[in-house]
Amino acid sequence: MDAKNPAIVLPDADIDLAASECVRGALSFNGQRCTALKMLFVHRSIAKPFHEALVRKVESLVRGMPWEPNVQLTPLPDAGKPAYLADLISDAVNLGAHLANPARGGKVEGTLFHPAVLTDVPLTAKIAQEEQFGPVIPVHTYDDLDDVEQYIVGSQYGAQVSIFGHDPDVVGPLVDRLVNQVCRINLNAQCQRGPDVFPFTGRKSSAEGTLSVHDALRSFSIRSMVATKQDSVGKAVVRGILDRDSSRFLTTNFLL
Repeated sequence: MDAKNPAIVLPDADIDLAASECVRGALSFNGQRCTALKMLFVHRSIAKPFHEALVRKVESLVRGMPWEPNVQLTPLPDAGKPAYLADLISDAVNLGAHLANPARGGKVEGTLFHPAVLTDVPLTAKIAQEEQFGPVIPVHTYDDLDDVEQYIVGSQYGAQVSIFGHDPDVVGPLVDRLVNQVCRINLNAQCQRGPDVFPFTGRKSSAEGTLSVHDALRSFSIRSMVATKQDSVGKAVVRGILDRDSSRFLTTNFLL
C-alpha cells in the first residue's frame, strides 16, 4: 500500500502538539510503514518555531538496538536503504533545501540511519515526490493552501492526510476538499493504521478497496439471517427475544 501521506500545519496549530505528532507519525517504526507521515507542509507564519520544535523532538529520540531499553530508532533492515536516503537528502539540498539537524541528521552507523530533518524542501525534489519509507522528514513552507491542495491532487498517492489547526471555518472546508483525494483525514493527530474498527482504505496508487478487522470478517464470512412475516405472531416472537436478550445472534446489542 504505497503512500506519501502529508501533514498540513495551519497558522493556528498548536506547535508543540503538531511537532510531537509529526515526529511520531514520521519516525515510528523508523518511518517504514505505509501510514507514516512522509511530507510536511507548514505555514510560513509559524515555520521557524515549528522547525525548532521538530528538530528538538527528533534529536531527543533514543537510538540503538531493538532490545535495548527505551530505544525509539533502530537499524534499518535493508542494507541498501541508507544510500538511497542519503541520495534523497543530497538531491534536496542541491535544490535549496536545508538540513536542519546537521550534527547527526543523515549520519550512518552500519544500517542505523540517524533521522534527518529537511526544511524549505522544494516540491521538485525527489524527496517531495518519492516515498522515502525511512527516517527522513521533508518540510515545505507554504503561503497559500491552494498550493498544498494542488500537490495532493497531483499526487499519485491517496491514503491519508493529517491536518493540524483549530479554526472550523478553515478546517471544515479543507476536509471537504480533501475527502475525495484521500481515504482518512486525521485532525490534530498523526496518520495511523488503527483502531481496527476503522476501515483501512486507499485511493489512486495507494490501492483500492477497504480492509479492517470488521471488514475482513464480513468479507470472509458466509452471512446468516433470521426472517419472519410482518404479522402479530412473527413480531411478538422477535420482540420477545429482543426484550429478554435471549439470543446472541438476534440482538440489538452489537457489542456482543
